[in-house]
Order: sequence, then C-alpha cells, then structure tokens
Amino acid sequence: MFLSVFDMFKIGIGPSSSHTMGPMTAAVRFLELLRGVGRHASAGGSPARLRVTLHGSLAFTGKGHATDRAVALGLIGYTPAGIVPGEADQRLVDLATEKKVHPDGLPVLSFDPQKDIVFDFGPSLPGHSNGLVFEAFDEAGRSCLREVFYSIGGGFVVTEAELNNPEAAGSDANAVSRPYPFDSAAAMLAMAQESGKSIADMKRENELRTMSSEELQRGLAGIWSTMNGCIERGLVQQGELPGGLHVKRRARAIREQLEQERGTNRAQPHVTSDWLSVYAMAVNEENAAGGKVVTAPTNGAAGVVPAVIRYYLDHCFGADPVRVDEFLLTSAAIGGIIKHNASISGAEAGCQGEVGSAAAMAAAGLCAVLGGTPAQIENAAEIALEHHLGMTCDPAAGLVQVPCIERNGIGAIKAVAAASLALRGDGSHFMPLDNCIEAMRQTGEEMNTKFKETSLGGLAVNLPEC
Repeated sequence: MFLSVFDMFKIGIGPSSSHTMGPMTAAVRFLELLRGVGRHASAGGSPARLRVTLHGSLAFTGKGHATDRAVALGLIGYTPAGIVPGEADQRLVDLATEKKVHPDGLPVLSFDPQKDIVFDFGPSLPGHSNGLVFEAFDEAGRSCLREVFYSIGGGFVVTEAELNNPEAAGSDANAVSRPYPFDSAAAMLAMAQESGKSIADMKRENELRTMSSEELQRGLAGIWSTMNGCIERGLVQQGELPGGLHVKRRARAIREQLEQERGTNRAQPHVTSDWLSVYAMAVNEENAAGGKVVTAPTNGAAGVVPAVIRYYLDHCFGADPVRVDEFLLTSAAIGGIIKHNASISGAEAGCQGEVGSAAAMAAAGLCAVLGGTPAQIENAAEIALEHHLGMTCDPAAGLVQVPCIERNGIGAIKAVAAASLALRGDGSHFMPLDNCIEAMRQTGEEMNTKFKETSLGGLAVNLPEC
C-alpha cells in the first residue's frame, strides 16, 4: 500500500472533492478512454454524442455540490488543478449555447448539460454511493463506449474494474519498492522503532523512490502555499455564499474582531481557539464558493490541516516554517493509513471519515513538529479520530456550508487538544489507532444512508421554518 503525500493533498477547486473534483477527473479519464475507442468500443461507429448519469449521493446532492458543472468542465477538458475560473465560466456559457464539446484528439461531440447529465434518484450503483456512468454514442445512437466510475472520496476516482481489483489499479505505485511500506499504524510504529527514524523521515524516503528531493520539496511548498493562500483569501472576502441558503461569510468579521483585541485586556484565554476556527472557516468559506483549495484529505474537511499549520506558525512558541514539510508528511502518512483501512468519503463513512480523518492528520502533524515521538504522534491521531466517531454527513441543501464550515473549526480545535494531550503522555494508551480506524469503518458501514451525504437526514432536513 502506498499513497503519496500528493495523493492526500491535491490542489483543486470547491466545493467537494468527491462530488466536484472526482467527477471532473472521471470526465477527463473518459475522454482518454474514448480516444482509444477502437480498442475499447463495441461495433459502433465514430463517437458523436455523450451522456452522463449520476447515481446515489451524486444525484441527491449533485446540484448543491456543482457535480453537473464539474462534469461539463471535465468534458470541455479542464482538470481540477488546471481550472482558470473566469475562462472556465465563459466556456460553460459557450457550451450552453452551442451544446457541443471539442475535446483534443476527438471529433466534435454533441453534449447538452441540461439534457445529457441525468440525475438518477433510484438505488445507488453496487460499488459505491458516488457512481457515474459515462456513455458515448455514434450518429445512429449505437453505443461506442460505456464506463462506470466511482468517486471514492478525496478526489480519488476508480473505474468499476479498478474498484473490483484494487491491487491492479494501484499496480504502478505498488510496483515500486518502498523502504518503509507500512499499511497500518502498528507497522508504522514498528518500522520507526527498528529504524530510529521519524514518521516524516520514513514517509520522505518512500516518496523519494519516485521523485527527486527537489521535486518533493517544490511540491510540498506548493501545497502549503495554496493552503495558506486560501486562508488569506477567505479572511478578506465578505458577502453571501452561493447556493440559496443565504449563508454569510463570517471569517473576515471574526478576524477583524480578533485583531482589535490584540494587546488589550479584553481577550479571553480561549482566544486562540477563535483563531483556529477562523483560519479553518476562511478555507471552507472559500471552498463553498468554489475557490481554489487543497484536499486535506477532502474538500469538505479542507480547513482543518491548514488551520492547525497556521496555528503552529502564528501561535506556537519556537515554531519553524521549515518544519511545515514535516507536518505535511506526517499528516499524509496518517491519512494514507485511514484511507487504506477505512474511508475518507463522507458518502461512504459520514463526516467521521472527512473531518474526523482531517483532525487525526492535523493532530499527528502538530504533535510531530512540537517534538512528539512516533508513539505520541500515533496517540494524537487516535485521540482526534476517536472523538469524531459516529459523526454524520448531513449538509443542508447538499451545500458544503451548514454544518461543514463551522465543523472544520471545531475539528481543528479537537486536533490541537489531541496533540496537546498526547504530548503530556509517553505514547502509551489504551486504544490503538488501528482499532479506532476499524471502529470508524464499521460505524460507517452500519450508518444509515440518509446520514451519509445524501442530505436526506439529520441537520439537512431540520431547517428553520421561517
């Protein structure tokens, strides 16, 4: 099992990694398959028309998560990391008028987003609750190519065949020999004990098998720069978020209040918690507005890790910006274990899989840069995850706003508390992280579908009546 730090932290756009970034990536991949239609297709002619059907959570909350917009942008040719906002908006306007896409290496294809993106509110596809079916037809209406994709959280996308054979799907990454191939927290701790290396150092050496030190450093710097830029943009924007709930941005006003209290005797001792919350909320307000964010490990939980890094840099004694790389590598190691053994998808595990995983990753990263041992880091991650178990994913109107924005702030606070508690101990504790991850997996499996990003239960159906 190997998941790169750049698998866990991917630059993209809001509002959702599974419902926006994943479907866009699936559309790009379908076009790649279609370019090889001679190898993949049945006895149809040249492709002339496209249709996309959304199933499960993608159908129920796709409008709120801009899934239809993401699919259209992917078929136009955009990747999540390559979006140019103003340009993309104009391309969508052109598509609505022309009702055709012009992918490189393919004929002009008829595609009317209003008719050819179908929201199927029936049963989910068998593989995952986030399913999409892409189809291409020739002029006579015969099928040229049909492919099922699943958006499995954090921007990860697999075909039906890859879902059924995960080892083959990850064969390229797994074919490379890694010096520290841990796939569980227990294995990670054993390797750290035997090697005398930190979790970040082991993760770094794993990464360097497929990239240079300069590439890794440049990539990590880009991740933090994007995260911090998202915080900064969120702290100065104001107005209502899109979607119709009339939710107002609050990060700017809160930050201004906190700035005014600096150096006065009006600040309460828990003011640092407010800073943590406002950093996280700034990111998630940007995400809700469709801005540029980093999955950490998902868009819905994108504010937790950046908020805790910013907290470390701005508020912790002895903070060193050089150690941000160590924070990210440690966080990614924990996130990879959680994804491998459970899920980071809200549609699969509820919000325990999103904000819970993010809090565990952030707690581990903070513990590491504050001098924690591998055992203390594992303990910090376990504490943070344990106290998110059972959390549902129930966004109002399918928008990543209520309760998602505040939930990231509280997740960041829990992460800092977990790291602090772990650092007060020697790393020994009752509940291993692996067991907590398994408890999360079982809880997600047993959780009713209406509480897993379908917006059919919980807060999503208990809205104000006025």
